[in-house]
Amino acid sequence: MSGHSTADSRLLAPGIILALLSILFGFLLGGSFGAAEDTLKGELRSSADAVFDTVYEGDASRRDAVVAKSWSYMKRAHLHGGAIGGAALASIVLLAILGRPGPLERIAAISFGAGSLLYSIFWLAAGLSAPALGNTGQAKEALSFLAIPGAGLCLLGIAGTLVSTLRSWANSSPSPPA
Repeated sequence: MSGHSTADSRLLAPGIILALLSILFGFLLGGSFGAAEDTLKGELRSSADAVFDTVYEGDASRRDAVVAKSWSYMKRAHLHGGAIGGAALASIVLLAILGRPGPLERIAAISFGAGSLLYSIFWLAAGLSAPALGNTGQAKEALSFLAIPGAGLCLLGIAGTLVSTLRSWANSSPSPPA
């Protein structure tokens, strides 16, 4: 690591922990899907059946479509947790490698780590709540308070990493020819 101490890298620890929690969240969801997929799908269906006459007005095809889309949202939560969490972790490692993390790097790390976890939680919550609401769009809208900051934090994190990387490269002097 380019001449900085472990203490400097510890400034990035909150972001690393959040990114790892996002990856863990995705893995745990995947494991629960493998262990109890039928039970989880049954719970989504039960949630929809509880409001079948009122919310769905007895329309089984509409109910089944919402339940199927809800399951897709839950799978999306699993995939986003692992993928965005992994991207956040890689980004934070790059910040550590670049050397002497400062406020920009700390903000980028925390933002990306927190955003990856928050955005994944959004998709799980949307999947779980949609059957009772009768509409996946309504579930996403109701949970936009999670989605918008989650996505925004991810964008802030990647933008901060990009700025830090470009700044580091611009400030580095080329190696003299051997």
